[in-house]
Amino acid sequence: MTPFYSRTELLLGSEGIDRLRASHVLVVGLGGVGGYAAEQLCRAGVGRLTIVDGDTVGETNLNRQLIALRSTVGRPKAELFKQRFADINPDCRVEALTEFLRDDRMVEVLENGRFHCVVDCIDTLSPKVFLLYHAHRLRLPTVSCMGSGGKTDPSQVRSCDIAQSHTCPLAAMVRKRLHRLGVSGGIRVVFSPEKIPPRAMVEDPSDNHLTTVGTISYMPPLFGCHIAAETIRLLLSDQPTQSSNE
Repeated sequence: MTPFYSRTELLLGSEGIDRLRASHVLVVGLGGVGGYAAEQLCRAGVGRLTIVDGDTVGETNLNRQLIALRSTVGRPKAELFKQRFADINPDCRVEALTEFLRDDRMVEVLENGRFHCVVDCIDTLSPKVFLLYHAHRLRLPTVSCMGSGGKTDPSQVRSCDIAQSHTCPLAAMVRKRLHRLGVSGGIRVVFSPEKIPPRAMVEDPSDNHLTTVGTISYMPPLFGCHIAAETIRLLLSDQPTQSSNE
């Protein structure tokens, strides 16, 4: 075993390392939460990552996003993370899709990817629900991030089945739409019941959002670490060693 894996192996054992190295995870959305989640999976030793984001780094990302630097503004997030991960763990095979997954293309990726877990860090409602619905339909273990914006209290971040989530406005909208599609549970979520102060939200009909919510530097990374922890727990659990849609 190379030095890269030595500390993790002390914690998880060789069997745990082998399971992570044999795993393929899809991460959709590489913003403040998704970027941190994907990097923790890479550093933990996940053997294959498919990372997806059609966006480029913007100046408003600088307060919270891992890949956001003055030198990276305007560059594609997915490609930047692929380069970064190669510099962290060359054993991790990374496929970067610089696109916004929607409709038939999203279904195509889910059905053909042979994933062991799906990580949803999409911040727009319709494609988020679409991804969760089809991942559930395909019986792919899934971890989804609810709203990290407008939150400042790290102690309130928690994980549960989506059916047990509460207070978070995004979680409420996702539950409602999934329920209409016949899905009431079976999806792990990371959320915070902390209430969003009205001053933290402004109307913004552009950029596929109805509102823009304020963020602080440490909360999206914290959500991302929780997402990675839930994903690793799923990968190390008694899930089948091959993906559910092979």
